[in-house]
Amino acid sequence: MQTIGLVGGLSWESSAVYYRDLNRGVEDRVGGLSSAQTVLASVDFARANALQEQERWDEVADLLVGAARGVEAAGADFLLLCTTTFHRVADQVAEAVDIPLLHLADVVAEAVKAQGLDSVGFLGTTFAMSRSFFTDRVASHGLTVHVPDERHHDTLNRIIYDELVHEKVLDGSRRSVVGLIDELWDAGAGGVILGCTELELLVRQADADIPVFPCTTLHVAAALDRALA
Repeated sequence: MQTIGLVGGLSWESSAVYYRDLNRGVEDRVGGLSSAQTVLASVDFARANALQEQERWDEVADLLVGAARGVEAAGADFLLLCTTTFHRVADQVAEAVDIPLLHLADVVAEAVKAQGLDSVGFLGTTFAMSRSFFTDRVASHGLTVHVPDERHHDTLNRIIYDELVHEKVLDGSRRSVVGLIDELWDAGAGGVILGCTELELLVRQADADIPVFPCTTLHVAAALDRALA
């Protein structure tokens, strides 16, 4: 089994989901008392978020590069960034280490294509929806990517940062997000990417009429495929 490197803390709730699901996945696939071999470096979300809001991306990159190098030095065979928004600096992180980075956008795009779709909606933080660093990477796989109208971005951001990162899962917010999924469907999306780990706490496939692609679940599955190959 290979050792999976994790750069987390973005948020810690997201990292906890990664850690839990990687271990459950190994247990399910291998059996017995087996668990995942992991190395985790967790950064301060408040610091990273403040730097993001100030557009100080070189400093964000330095923060995550330091964490990634620590993970590499501790024996990781490959690397995951346990975040969508901070994939904004994924290329800088990948260039700074000698182990492969399993890029979330590539994993999700392949899952979308595996279902025979050529278009997909994307839900995430305001930053991830309003900038193209993640959606362009998904689109590079031959997919058309739809995002909600800008007037909905603040609502989705509030649900993520004011509720979900504090483990508040509210039915009213679920209805709001499902409404956005319906709008993306009307706009031509054949499925929807839940581009934030915390959104997986709120929305399940049963809530939507189109295929739902939960980023963290797919990222974990791809990491397990690699680690156990």
